[in-house]
Amino acid sequence: MDELYPPIQATASGRLDVGDGNSVFWEESGNPGGKPVVVVHGGPGSGLAPMSRRHFDPARYRIVQFDQRGCGRSTPRIGTPESDLSVNTTWHLVADMERLREHLGIDRWQLLGGSWGATLALAYAQAHPGRVTEIVLRGVFTARRAELHWIYEGGAAHLYPEEWQDYLAPVPADERGDLLGAYQKLLRHNDPAVRERAAIAWSAWEGAIVSVVPQDAFRAGYASAAYAIPFAGIALHYFAHDCWLDEGQLIRDAGRLGGIPGVIVQGRFDAVCPPVTAYELHLAWPGSRLELLDGAGHAVDDPGVLHEIRTATDTFAR
Repeated sequence: MDELYPPIQATASGRLDVGDGNSVFWEESGNPGGKPVVVVHGGPGSGLAPMSRRHFDPARYRIVQFDQRGCGRSTPRIGTPESDLSVNTTWHLVADMERLREHLGIDRWQLLGGSWGATLALAYAQAHPGRVTEIVLRGVFTARRAELHWIYEGGAAHLYPEEWQDYLAPVPADERGDLLGAYQKLLRHNDPAVRERAAIAWSAWEGAIVSVVPQDAFRAGYASAAYAIPFAGIALHYFAHDCWLDEGQLIRDAGRLGGIPGVIVQGRFDAVCPPVTAYELHLAWPGSRLELLDGAGHAVDDPGVLHEIRTATDTFAR
């Protein structure tokens, strides 16, 4: 079985005024009369990816994608004078998804999310379980402090010591006891060159560890200023506020998902989001199925990940 469906173009798109001066860009592809699914992109701050629509049979799915506040083609983008991050929170994004569902005339939809997209998908589903038919998650992140500490404060450094030194480079030696705080300070610096260097170092660190086998394409993509500046700016804003979630909230409240079929696809060697989180979510989510892949890391194209996602979406399409 091919891992991805052939590339397709969007068949409809638009902008939705979600309030607070924000306009969310959305697009659809596939069958307008098909089973609705919404793809929740990662980041926070990365933007929708055309490749993600290829997880679904275009003859059977109505595929909805959107750029979350502050990134992609949504406006205002982070860093512009009109951008106000005080109205860019997890719960603003959950409300945006509900507005988009209503705007598109969809009663219930399937959710697909990876990494931060899994976080937001879980927050949305726990807030609106009656609007969700199924959930497919990949590389699960729930924004617990231990998860943030692992990737940004030194845990993953034990696996990637050379890349960790590049991550540390912009941070003054006397501020390395709180790297999240130091990076937040750097991204507020008066000098735009300092801000850009910090954003690129922050983003490049994830690009270096995202795949079980480091790939130059990931490194280059994450290290581009166009990607790194909104990615780092929005992510650090979210992480500074614990993503507006109680500690452990998404696993604590996973019982609300009882009755919603779910598949969790997780790489055993995921250095960004270690598999213990996916395992604990699976135990707390009645009826969920965990696919723990021995040859995979965090990247969607690591061995077995695309196959398991397509298997799940094909099954749910039936």
